[in-house]
Amino acid sequence: MAVPILLFILGFLLLIKGGDWFVDGASGLARRFHLPEILIGATIVSIGTTLPEIMVSATSAFEGHGQIAYGNAIGSIICNTTLIAAVTIAIKPGKTDRRSLIVPLSFFFVAETFYMVIAYTQKTFKRWAGISFILIFVAYTVVSILTVRKTSEGSETEIPEPDEEITEENEKPKKRIKFKNENGFFAKVYYFVKRDSLFMELILLVIGAAFIAVGARLLVDNGTIIAEKMGVPETVIALTFVALGTSLPELVTAISSLIKGHSNLSLGNIIGANLFNIVLVCGVAITVNPFDIPQTTMLFNMPSSLVLDLPLSLAVMVILAVPALIKGKLYRAQGIALLAIYAGFCALQFIM
Repeated sequence: MAVPILLFILGFLLLIKGGDWFVDGASGLARRFHLPEILIGATIVSIGTTLPEIMVSATSAFEGHGQIAYGNAIGSIICNTTLIAAVTIAIKPGKTDRRSLIVPLSFFFVAETFYMVIAYTQKTFKRWAGISFILIFVAYTVVSILTVRKTSEGSETEIPEPDEEITEENEKPKKRIKFKNENGFFAKVYYFVKRDSLFMELILLVIGAAFIAVGARLLVDNGTIIAEKMGVPETVIALTFVALGTSLPELVTAISSLIKGHSNLSLGNIIGANLFNIVLVCGVAITVNPFDIPQTTMLFNMPSSLVLDLPLSLAVMVILAVPALIKGKLYRAQGIALLAIYAGFCALQFIM
């Protein structure tokens, strides 16, 4: 039992660091085009931080653990909104870019509604449904690219032209990367590659993606072993521990964004990640191996996911989205309310 727990923790750590580096590399590349933070977070950063969920769910579905694939995606939406976004809002509420939120939120609510209709009417997810979700992702990608191009063309660039001489006056100061071990490998790499160079951003992107892939594998393998040893239903593990573990990149991004004063980046990341949890995480898992609605936990003589999980995942996103779209800002009361919902949700899982 000790070995699976240690490997499970190692998977967590790899996910955290891999997600952190992937986000640094991806956001660095995106910033070169001077795009709004919410747009960056809802596209490139979201894909990076959602990779753990995609890897976990696809692997679980392929190995016949459809309940983990199903529960992990819905659990991650609840966790992202009621824990990670809630912490961000509670600590630092503020204004949002309403125009940049319209596209990701519209696609999320369309995908979520489609998902719920299939769940309530069919009680099973067939391969055509998975392909449909993937097509929604393709449509969102196309619309996002068009939005990016429009935003990029309409923005003024502050980057000096290639033929402009770089002087001490127009050269921006470079920040040194701080590592605990100043004599370590990455500290030495810094002396040859500037942190904000394209090469360094690509290195962070590749290493971060590799860490995410390995961490996700360790997480699903050992999470399943621990669940079996403890006699806990797979759905409960997926909706709590695994969902929280694969949401850690979003949590790291949120904390880092708060520290650096970029809360809109975190908000966009959460919304984009929630969308990808449906269209990519569930879409890929269903396409790989279609599965039925989990029947392990019942509530009012119905699967608890239909009574509690799916309605809650929609409700918390409404709580998050409505003030942002109508008022153009987020309130501390929202964050506190969402945190209370998350605490109650976790407690209810163990009671059931």
